[in-house]
Amino acid sequence: MSKFDQARLLMKARKLQKELQREIIVVEAGEGAVRVEISGEQKIKKISINPEMIDTSDIGQLENWIEEAVKEAISKSQKLAAEKMQPMMGALSNLGM
Repeated sequence: MSKFDQARLLMKARKLQKELQREIIVVEAGEGAVRVEISGEQKIKKISINPEMIDTSDIGQLENWIEEAVKEAISKSQKLAAEKMQPMMGALSNLGM
């Protein structure tokens, strides 16, 4: 692979990273009691809790909903990143990666 091709690939990787930064995935748990927003880079942007849907005597349930929403958000973010990176994988293998 030529230096030009390597530079082009690097530019594509940077563009992909910026796209993933802008992608926001939203996941809800507990029928909307908990809402998690995560970027395509798997960085949590926001966790919202709807106080009207929370039973303060059952904090364990709230913790479960938060855990469930975060896990699902991370999974969806990973899937999105993998889908966007798929076209680049062949080019990366040419670099010995």
